[in-house]
Amino acid sequence: MKKVLVVDDSAFMRKLISDFLSASEHLEVIGIARNGEDAISKIKKFHPDVVTLDVEMPKMNGIEALKRIMAECPVPVVMLSSTTKEGAEETVTAMELGAVDFIAKPSGTISLDLHKVQDEIVNKVVAASKVNISKMIPVQQKKSKKIEYSNDVMDKLPPKATDRQWKKNSPKLILIGTSTGGPRALQQVLTELPADLEAPVVVVQHMPPGFTKSLANRLDGQSAIRIKEAENDEILQKGTAYIAPGGFHTKLADRGTHLSFEVSKEEPPRNGHRPSVDTLFDSASTINRYSKIAVVMTGMGSDGSEGLIRLKERGDVKAIAEAKETCIVFGMPKSAIATNLVDSVENIEDISQSIMKYMM
Repeated sequence: MKKVLVVDDSAFMRKLISDFLSASEHLEVIGIARNGEDAISKIKKFHPDVVTLDVEMPKMNGIEALKRIMAECPVPVVMLSSTTKEGAEETVTAMELGAVDFIAKPSGTISLDLHKVQDEIVNKVVAASKVNISKMIPVQQKKSKKIEYSNDVMDKLPPKATDRQWKKNSPKLILIGTSTGGPRALQQVLTELPADLEAPVVVVQHMPPGFTKSLANRLDGQSAIRIKEAENDEILQKGTAYIAPGGFHTKLADRGTHLSFEVSKEEPPRNGHRPSVDTLFDSASTINRYSKIAVVMTGMGSDGSEGLIRLKERGDVKAIAEAKETCIVFGMPKSAIATNLVDSVENIEDISQSIMKYMM
């Protein structure tokens, strides 16, 4: 049984969350706290395996509490956030500061309908309780910088990775899929790509509506390339990274003279996700005049593996997976590697350089 501390300023929410978690055979709620100060005191007293932490609290809010928790008594933290613009921005900040994951409350600070995300709360808390806290040391905010890339990056090749001839002179398309731990991984990778990148980048990060725009804005301010949320019918540009909007599947369409996005919520979630990495990869697999660099990073589940198979079957593709050593959750990359179609397995700090090697 993993021990959980529940932190929320609302007695109703504390009771609801505690009941949800206690119903799981894997979790035991060993305490509750009303604010950030109370939380830090009880973490030091009870030594929980994981903490649920409300973003919006009086006295000491969730962001300030998280900073102190990571500095004084590091423990895996799952944030609960409202879907307001401010809540989304604070949640993205929390991911940078070391939170493992977050849950969007369905209807604001006091969500009477929290039962809608009961399974999500339990699953994310269980997953967070297994995370090695040493991997959650906060990422330092980076200034955009010019990085020199070389061709001597060593590939760590799985035994049966495909060896299709790589077309160095064809136009390139970079595709990235990630989930739990993804915002921090994206911060590491995207901020190291050069401003003169000769390809567009398309990212699927599993997040609900409202949060992907805040993530894009945050990363844009830290990166040499432009980063924005993808829009329907938008034409893809080199040197820009597009983050698929939460709640929408994002596909690529070849219009002959350019590529554009088809953004829609008509299709149901895939693998439990919308946007889905598989959906993005599938659509990219039909675009033959581009060579693709597909990257699968930290996250729960297996989203991206089926799409990777399709990409490799239909075109010129180099696939990179994040190594277990740096993943917050080694689910999606593990599943991708199991296809035997991954060309390079890299620690997170080496992924941008591996991408650039294939751009040369």
